[in-house]
Parts: sequence; structure tokens; C-alpha cells
Amino acid sequence: MGSRGRATRAASPTRPARTKTTSAADKHQVEYEFMGPYVGPLGVMIGLPVVCYALYLACGPHGCSKLYPWGPALADLSSVTFYSTDGFLALFGYVAAMVALHLLLPGAKALGVVLPDGSRLQYKLNALYCCIAMIAAFAYLGGAPLVNGKAATPYVDLGWVYDNYLPLLTASVALSASLSLYLYLTSFKRGAMLAAHGNTGATIYDFFIGRELNPRIGSLDLKEFCELYPGIIGWVLINGCMAVKQATLLGRVTNSMVLVNIFQLIYAVDALWFEKAILTTMDITTDGFGFMLAFGDLTWVPFTYTLQARYLVDHPLDLPTWGVCAIVALKVLGYVIFRGSNSQKDTFRRDPEHPSVAALQTLQTQRGRKLLIDGWWGVARHINYTGDWLMGVAWCLPCGFDHAIPYFYAVYFAVLLLHRDARDFHACKQKYGKDWDKYCSIVKYSLVPYVY
Repeated sequence: MGSRGRATRAASPTRPARTKTTSAADKHQVEYEFMGPYVGPLGVMIGLPVVCYALYLACGPHGCSKLYPWGPALADLSSVTFYSTDGFLALFGYVAAMVALHLLLPGAKALGVVLPDGSRLQYKLNALYCCIAMIAAFAYLGGAPLVNGKAATPYVDLGWVYDNYLPLLTASVALSASLSLYLYLTSFKRGAMLAAHGNTGATIYDFFIGRELNPRIGSLDLKEFCELYPGIIGWVLINGCMAVKQATLLGRVTNSMVLVNIFQLIYAVDALWFEKAILTTMDITTDGFGFMLAFGDLTWVPFTYTLQARYLVDHPLDLPTWGVCAIVALKVLGYVIFRGSNSQKDTFRRDPEHPSVAALQTLQTQRGRKLLIDGWWGVARHINYTGDWLMGVAWCLPCGFDHAIPYFYAVYFAVLLLHRDARDFHACKQKYGKDWDKYCSIVKYSLVPYVY
């Protein structure tokens, strides 16, 4: 799972370089990922939920480990509540409400890419509207109404989300697993369009990667919906609930909590605003919809990306003015690089003659495609990754330096981006051959000029 290396990247696991093996289903050469087809995918399906729980057990209301993750948590493990009926009802109710909003609210219509059978699917794009509506609903229910001019008890205690974080996580894991099973079983229906790399005949692997390319229930496109709606909007809502909990305990909200909420809200809104851009990404056009994307969208994003806000409930921190300014500057720098580079690339792909990109230098390849070697893309081959990572570091810095756990995202994302860079280099080398060598001789650096 990762954050976005493009305009609207929702979280999904990175793809290691593929190795060729023979499919048991059709006896032709297929490409397995994740050290597949059995041990690797099974290990990831077990390991990812374990990481989500470990982050809570290593750093939660019971304490936060400084040197090793399990020290303060195991002693209190017997008192930790992993499951509650209320947690399941709340989580599944939230997703049902999000489905209803998506179906009922207006939204622009957009066509996806041409599919293998020559057709193009139509998508309804209203993620930003759904986010605004859900935030408004939470604000209304969690706000204190005025009774005779005085604040009364809120309709709903939003701090409940903090108190029931682990049961909500368990419910989300169950939802991801249940959806994955449904997707796998229904992919065998007659007429289902299957993903090229999710139809190998290896049950565990196909369950993990996803067999069907664009599963739908009526007009609801399950993959596009899960990519943005429940997880990313849920991330924003959970962060807000963490701020409410801190205010309840502390009597105010610290500037560090404000920074984390604003920074991550900007990132989420950016993804929702550019919703149309995901229709041309690998997640939508190439990958099947299975456990990999379902867990990443529904569990990994809302329950690992909220780590910093949850940490600040238990470890409130007021930053000095110079610290706030420095962190804001880093966030702005990262966002300018991230959004500027992605917008430039997207504009060039849609309309190479657009005034903003028409004068940029390009490298003509033998395949007929032009590669940008100017503007942002003349600085580094994956300059957007650099901006993305800088923003991630800015999310972590408001937590201070007393504990390492809040920096999980920065470390994990750095490893992820380095792996993506290596994977993309290998794929482009195979695709463009000598043209890629020439391109790399012009754009010499991958992520950081004069460094890497």
C-alpha cells in the first residue's frame, strides 16, 4: 500500500519486479508478483493486518514504545478490546452511508479507457461532494447544539472513534476480507471481464491480485468507489475525531494536531478533486479487484495514515512558532513539487499542444511516444515521488521526536518509492530499450538532483 505516485493515487501495495512462471490453468507463460503464486501473497495477506494491529499495540493509550515495539503493549494485551458489535455496526453503517451518498448526490460523468473488448465504462465522479456531505454530517452530529443560548451535549460523541479505534480496525479488516471473497466468487460469473494478471489458475494468488477487472453492482463500480470514497474520506473523518478527542481531554487543540489535520486534508482533497485522473491509472485499467486493493483502500489508508493524529491525542505537543513555520514550508515545498509535476504530466498526456507544455523539450522514441525531458521532468525522472515523500515527512514532524512510531509512514513510504523507482526503471528499460538509455543520460537523476 502506498500513497500516490501520481495525481490521485490511492493506497495500494507496490508491485515487485515480475518473474515468469507457468500457469497451472492455461499452461502459458504468466507473470507472478509478490513472490507468487502462494507463499508471497499469503504472507502479505497475513502481514498487512498484523502491521495495522502492531502500530496500535506499539503506540496507543496504554503507552508508546521508544526502543522496541511490543514492550509496553503485551503487558496490557489482555485488557485490549479487539471486537465490539458497535464497532461493526458503525463501520458497516458508514460504508453503507457512503454508498448511498455516491448514488444519490449529483456528479460529473466520465468515460474510462478503452477496455480489451473495445468498450468504455462510464463513471460517476462525485467523491468531493461526498466528502463535503460526510464532513457536514459529522460536524452537525458532533457539534454541541445551542439550548437557550448555551452549548448542550452533542448528539454524537466523536471521541468515540478514538475509544473504539481497535474494534473499528477489526471491522474494517473483516469488511476487506468479506469483499475480497465476494469479488473472487462473483468473478466466475458468465461474461466477467478478467484482468490479465489475475486469472492464473492459482487460487490464492488470484484471490489476492483480483480476477475481475471492473466488478460492478448495478451502476456502482466497486473498484473506483473503494479507491477513493470510504478509505480516503474515512481518513479525514478519523483525523477530525482525533482532534475532538484531544480537545475533550485537553480543553483545546494543539497546533501540532491542527497541522496534521490540515496537511492530510489537503492531500485527501487533492485526490478527490482530481478523481477523473484515476480512470487512466493501472489500478483501474489493468489490475483486477481483489484483496490487494480492497485491503489497501478500506483498511490500510484509514488505519495507518491516521497514526499521527491518534498519537497526538495521547502525546499532545505545542510546537514553537519557528517549528510550525519550518514544517509548513516543507509541506508547501512538497505539494508544489507534487502537484506541479503531476499536473504538467497529465496536461502533456491529454494535450501536448497545450500552451503550458507546448514549449517543453521532449525525446522522441522509436515506439512513437515522446518523453518529457524539460520542466519538472527535466529535474528528475520521478520528481513527483520526491514531492510526495516530503509531504509525508511534514505529516510526521508535528509529532516531535520522543517516539519513532509516528514516523512509520515516512520510512515505509521511502522504501516503497525506492522500490517503485527500481520497478519503473526496469519496465521502461524493457519498453524503450536504447531510447531509455538516452533518456537517462539527459535526465540523470531519479528522485533527488545530484543525490539519487
